[in-house]
Amino acid sequence: MTTQANIFVMMGVSGSGKTTIGQLLAQRLGIKFLDADDFHPQANKDKMHAGIPLTDDDRWPWLHTLNGLLQKHKDKGCVLACSALKQVYRDVLLQDIPPEQLDFVLLAGSRQMIADRMAHRNHEFMNAHLLDSQFATLEQPKDAITVTNDRQPEAVVDEILHREHISENPAVQEGK
Repeated sequence: MTTQANIFVMMGVSGSGKTTIGQLLAQRLGIKFLDADDFHPQANKDKMHAGIPLTDDDRWPWLHTLNGLLQKHKDKGCVLACSALKQVYRDVLLQDIPPEQLDFVLLAGSRQMIADRMAHRNHEFMNAHLLDSQFATLEQPKDAITVTNDRQPEAVVDEILHREHISENPAVQEGK
C-alpha cells in the first residue's frame, strides 16, 4: 500500500470506461469512488441528453464542485471518473491539491471501439452523437498515465497499479 493517500482521476471521452475501471480501482485500493456525472446540474444533463455539447461556462461550476470533493477526500484518497478533456479542466480539478497526490489516468481507445461500446449501453443523459465532439475536445495530457482500455477491466486496473507501483489494500485482498 502506498504511504500517501492517492487521488486518481479516470479521464477520457464518454464510453472509455471511466466508471467501470474507476469503480474496480477504488474497490481494489479500498478507497471511495465518485462519478462526476452525479454532480452535473440538471441543465447540463438536459443539454447533453439533447445532443448539445457543453460549453466551458457550463462546466466551470461543475469542475469547482468536483475540486471541492477531491479536497474533502485528499486525506484518505478517492477515485473520480471525470472526462477532464482539456488541460484547463484538469488544472481546476488539481487546485489546492499537491500534484504528487493526484494522478490522471487517460483511458484510451479508438473511436470505433468506443462507439461500439456506447451502442451497447444506456447512459442516463450522454448522447452518443456527442462522441465526435468529445474526441475533438480531448487535449492529450502530458502528465497522465495512458492505458488503452481494450481488455478485461481487471487487466486494465492491474496495469494502472503496476505502472504506479501501488499495492492493493491488504484488507481488500483478503476478501478476494
